[in-house]
Amino acid sequence: MRPLMPSPAETLLRPLQIKRLTIRNRVMSTSHAPGYGSDGKPKERYQLYHEEKARGGIGLTMFGGSSSVAVDSPAAPWNQISVADDSVIPFFREFAERVHRHGAALMIQLTHMGRRTRWDTENWLPTLSASPAREPAHRNTPKEMEDFDVRRVIAAFAAAARRCKLGGLDGCELSAAHGHLLDQFWSPSVNTRTDKYGGSLENRMRFGIEVFEAVRAEVGDDYVVGLRMSGDELLEGGLTHEDCVAIARTYAERGLIDFVNILGGQARDHMAHAVSLPNMAFPVAPFLALASGIKREVGIPVFHAQRVTDLATAARAVEEGHVDMVAMTRAHIADPHLVRKMMEGRLDEVRQCVGAGYCIDRIYTGGDALCIQNAATGREATMPHVHPKAPRRRRVVVVGGGPGGLEAARVCAERGHEVVLFEKAAAAGGQIAIAAKATWREALTGITRWLVQRVTALGVDLRLGVEATRELIEAQAPDVVILATGGRPDRGAFPGADLAATTWEVLTGTVEPTGTVLMYDGTGLHHAASCAEFMARRGALVEIATPDRMVAEEVGTTNQPIHLRELYRLGVIMTTNQRLIEIYPEGNRRVAVLRNEYTHEEEERLVDQIVVELGTLPNDALYFDVKEHSLNRGEIDLDCLIAGRPQPVQANGHGGYALYRIGDAVSGRNIHAAIYDAARLCRDI
Repeated sequence: MRPLMPSPAETLLRPLQIKRLTIRNRVMSTSHAPGYGSDGKPKERYQLYHEEKARGGIGLTMFGGSSSVAVDSPAAPWNQISVADDSVIPFFREFAERVHRHGAALMIQLTHMGRRTRWDTENWLPTLSASPAREPAHRNTPKEMEDFDVRRVIAAFAAAARRCKLGGLDGCELSAAHGHLLDQFWSPSVNTRTDKYGGSLENRMRFGIEVFEAVRAEVGDDYVVGLRMSGDELLEGGLTHEDCVAIARTYAERGLIDFVNILGGQARDHMAHAVSLPNMAFPVAPFLALASGIKREVGIPVFHAQRVTDLATAARAVEEGHVDMVAMTRAHIADPHLVRKMMEGRLDEVRQCVGAGYCIDRIYTGGDALCIQNAATGREATMPHVHPKAPRRRRVVVVGGGPGGLEAARVCAERGHEVVLFEKAAAAGGQIAIAAKATWREALTGITRWLVQRVTALGVDLRLGVEATRELIEAQAPDVVILATGGRPDRGAFPGADLAATTWEVLTGTVEPTGTVLMYDGTGLHHAASCAEFMARRGALVEIATPDRMVAEEVGTTNQPIHLRELYRLGVIMTTNQRLIEIYPEGNRRVAVLRNEYTHEEEERLVDQIVVELGTLPNDALYFDVKEHSLNRGEIDLDCLIAGRPQPVQANGHGGYALYRIGDAVSGRNIHAAIYDAARLCRDI
């Protein structure tokens, strides 16, 4: 009989000793780039973001993914950190003090990006690499490093490591993953040199060995130094798993590194990005075997990250001996207190990452990392993760059980208010329930499940299958009314728009896709691409047309390649730069008139069905019915909202109610916007 696995807490709360450093448990957050840097420094926002994880019980939090060690590895793009001069040291000291006061360890990742960056930013210096091989993702051809470049970069790594030690950080990790300079030398797909740094694997390892030797000479043997690397580049002509095992073993046996942090894949192009940063389309922990394979061959601790979203999976990875530390990076973006909740036996309260990739997708479009379902992450200076009780208890009515309405109910209940929530559907979820029907997007329902679980536990009076009216609302004698009634599909205003179905109708089963279908993508978001996949899997012959330059143009790096891969696999025809301007009937079929965005030439499609995705319009009839009966006529003081002050119009206990509307009931946006609308309004009620 197979023995029972220990509980996640038993396994994950064991400390790990690395030299003089004791890490209090086996859960960590890897170095990543949230876009919170300022002037190349980790200032207050960056520090508060990691301090929250330390407060939440994490063992080790690592910051500064891709922190630059030299001026020709620019830090300015994506608001990164520069460790290229001593001015960063005071910020490190302040940062370390914040994290250490909560008992967690703090490390940074150092790197030289090599060719994996742009030359036309910050200092306008040419990019560098082992060889002048063009990098697809950043579209540049680097300079082949000369002897003096090699010496300079080695010295830069050593000086940066010294700054980490002087700054009180517990260690540093050098990146040789995702196609940075160190692994550009390792990989035969990039390195075609014929000198002592090219050719055999031994020669290709030489540059990295010299870097680590210089780092060790600068910081000493007692300071913790690690290596992040791929366990297999998953690339024809790239590093194999056997190569990666040999590299890790060599660096460990020479005493150059104290831990190795393993991931799968690389990131030289769009599809590789999506694979190395796996979203909800991938299984949990898809590359754990690569880390396990390296752990069998090295005598140092092995760390691993890549879609470990739940504590049970994390515990199994450690308990079965695959790794020594398990990283739950995106899981901590969703819930920075997940370790604390595990320690206190509150596993049912953990807000689990659903793998939407919203956090990373924003980074790759120049934004900051934000969680699709946690509005407080990255906003710790103004948004609490745990809401304090309000000075006065109020009666709050929320209308709408989508993400915005559920979040409003949750926050108000945490604040101690008496909350009633009306939802006219038989189940909560709103548009999430529709989006989740589209092939690999089902995991989005985790957002709703957590919110429903929390509002139920907090005592919210959840009335499903009840359509709210003004009379029903006012019968509750509310102090505050929050309308989160969501949106309805925009069918368009072009001739014949009534002849098309919407993605909502297809995904909910109201319209069955058959025969030939034209899917019109008017937003460039997930919706049309998801629906096209859904229809193609049911046997329809689908063409997706869009006025944009590509299908799903607004979808980010971790998700768009998956959509494109699935559309190609399913034989969906993708037509770009075409705007739908008219639909007319021809017998039992439909004709779509498309106009080229650039030439204005028109062409037609004779199809069995036309499905459109044009976003949403607000469900606002109830709002306008209630508005004139409210104290504030529905007005939100935007200055107060942004500054975190209570709204100026409050119920005075002598009758009347304040009215607010949020999310798509105002205008069509996204899940995060609806949740943020609710959280920052209700934090001050």
